[in-house]
Amino acid sequence: MTIEDIALLCKEQSLRWTNHILERIFRRGISMDNVINALTNGEIIEYYPSDYPFPSCLILGQTKAGKALHIVCGSNGEELWLITAYFPNPFEWTEDFKRRRNK
Repeated sequence: MTIEDIALLCKEQSLRWTNHILERIFRRGISMDNVINALTNGEIIEYYPSDYPFPSCLILGQTKAGKALHIVCGSNGEELWLITAYFPNPFEWTEDFKRRRNK
C-alpha cells in the first residue's frame, strides 16, 4: 500500500467509513472533507502489515486549514477502510508529528 494507492482509492470514492471513524470524527470536530484532504495530500508514517483483516497504515496529512491530522486506514486493494482519525498530541509526537516520542 502506497500513498498513491490511497489517493487513487479516494479519487475513485472506494472508501469504507467504519462506525468507529464516524463516531471519532464527529466527537473530535473533524469533517469528512478534511479526512479526504489529508488522505490525498498526506504521507504514510507507520505501516501495520499484520493488521486484521487488512494491512493498514498511519497517515499524516493536514486539514484544509493546515492543521496536522492522523488517519489510520487499511486496504484490501479494492477499498480503503477508514478506521480512525485524530489530531496528534504534541506531547506524544515529535514537532513534525511523524515520530512518537519516547515515554
